[in-house]
Parts: sequence; structure tokens; C-alpha cells
Amino acid sequence: MAVIVITGGAGFLGSHLCDRFIQNGDEVIAIDNFLTGDADNIAHLFGHKKFKFIFYDITNFTHIPGNVDFVLHFASPASPMDYLKLPIQTLKVGSLGTHKMLGLAKEKKARFLLASTSEVYGDPLIHPQPETYWGNVNPIGLRGVYDEAKRFAEALTMAYHRYHGLDTRIVRIFNTYGPRMRIDDGRAIPTFISQALRNEDVTVYGSGKQTRSICYVDDLIEGIFRLLFVDYYEPVNIGNPDEISIIDLAMEIIQLCGSKSNIVFKPLPEDDPKVRQPDISLARKLLNWEPKIPRQEGLMKTIEYFRYKMNL
Repeated sequence: MAVIVITGGAGFLGSHLCDRFIQNGDEVIAIDNFLTGDADNIAHLFGHKKFKFIFYDITNFTHIPGNVDFVLHFASPASPMDYLKLPIQTLKVGSLGTHKMLGLAKEKKARFLLASTSEVYGDPLIHPQPETYWGNVNPIGLRGVYDEAKRFAEALTMAYHRYHGLDTRIVRIFNTYGPRMRIDDGRAIPTFISQALRNEDVTVYGSGKQTRSICYVDDLIEGIFRLLFVDYYEPVNIGNPDEISIIDLAMEIIQLCGSKSNIVFKPLPEDDPKVRQPDISLARKLLNWEPKIPRQEGLMKTIEYFRYKMNL
């Protein structure tokens, strides 16, 4: 049995990771300040003998008594709507928060895993994006608060690995969806599903020809779990290379919801990536991992969750 600290433990991905390690028989300490997380995501774990929750802002000094084997740093606003509304907090959790969690891992001699993002590639000039690509990021643009926070977090993690010999992992997470996403998350899939279930106009930004590659949450969690237990410290892409245009995704969701919604177009936000597709050759080789869940199956599970949350 291992002791796992998960920051952002009440968030979309963090809560699914809590479940995975609890199912694995490990002891989980989840930390969250509910800035974008939700207690409902972990309510089923309260009272579990191997689960502990700490309400805390990890940009401050963090002490955890006792043994810790792994520190998984997943705390951060992750949707454009959130990090545009919370720019300073996003930068602080990516910088100060990462520093504090690396310090905790160093103190405990624990393995550290950083949740990075495909956004480190910015609006990419290489397609698909391999881990060797350095990215095309506007550091002073609106999205820079998230992109640069994560790029800094990667640099800091590598510095701790090289200077202190800390045992580290970095996962670059591509677009992920599934149950426990917030209805008002602001990202494409929650927005499309909530609008379609209400039979409202579905909002597509730009022409809709920009692409995304979407990975169902269960597949992503499996990839992260495997990465934690291999001996590899450089970044690894985890995502689904099945690429789809935003307009086709919107139409597919409208159809799966049985909705009467129409599509309306609005201007594309600043620095919005035109393409997004992971090169997962490394994950296939290193982790023997690739996504298994077909898009329509994952979307239907997500739609059912949204129906429940929206009392429909």
C-alpha cells in the first residue's frame, strides 16, 4: 500500500485519480481549495478509511505528517473560461504551487508527477505534436497565464530532477472529457452538451474547422497510472490521436442528444489553437498504452452524466 497525495483532488481529473488509487488499495490524501473543484466529485469517498481530504491552498507552505510515497500535482484551473477569470491564481498554482509540491516530494523522498498540458505547444506549427516540439506560445496573450504557468512548472520539475535528483514524471494531457466535468466549464464538450440538452443554440467559435483530439477520462487515467510506474522523467503525451473538427463534434453531440439545437458561430478567441493532435508514439512504446474507448461511447456516458446533473 502506498500513500498518494493528489492536489486538485476534487477536480475533474483529480477525483478520478482518487478513485483509481483507492481501488488499487492505496491511501489517498486529496488537497483542494474548491477554486474550480467540487466536493460532489469526491463525496462518495468521504468516510472511506483510506481517503483523507484537506481543504487548503497549496500555493502556501504545505506540510503532510507521516509517510508519502507519491505526489501528483493536478491543482490548476484548466478551462479557458476559468483561467481567464482567475489569471493570477492560475499563474500562482503553476509556479508557487508546483514549487511547494516539489518541496513536499523532496522532503518525503516521494515520486512527483506533474500534470502538464498540450497547451505547452500553444498554437502549434507542427502537426501532430511530439514531445520534442518546443511549442508556439504567446507569453503575453490571454492564454499565456495557463500556457506559461505549465511551461514553467515543467522547467521547475526538470530542475528539481537534475539538481536534487528528485524522482519525477511529467504528463502532457490533451483534451479530455467525461463525467464530473462542470456544466459551466466553458470548454467545447460541456458547452455543446449542456446547450444541446436544453435545445439551445450550440455555440461554435470561428469557422469550426479547427480541430481537437478528445480522450475519454478512463483512458487518460490509465495512461497516467502507467506513467507513474515506469522509469522515465521527460514529458509524455497522453491523449487520443482521433482528430475531429469542432463543427463535426458539435453536430455529433447534437445528434447523440437527440436535440433540436442549431449551430451559431461567434468570433474565434485570441490565440485559440487551430489544430490539436497528440503524437502518442512514445506512450505506445513506453507504457504499452493507447486509448480504447470509442468517441461515441464516451460521449454517451458524458451526456448521461450531464442529464443527471441537469435533472433532465
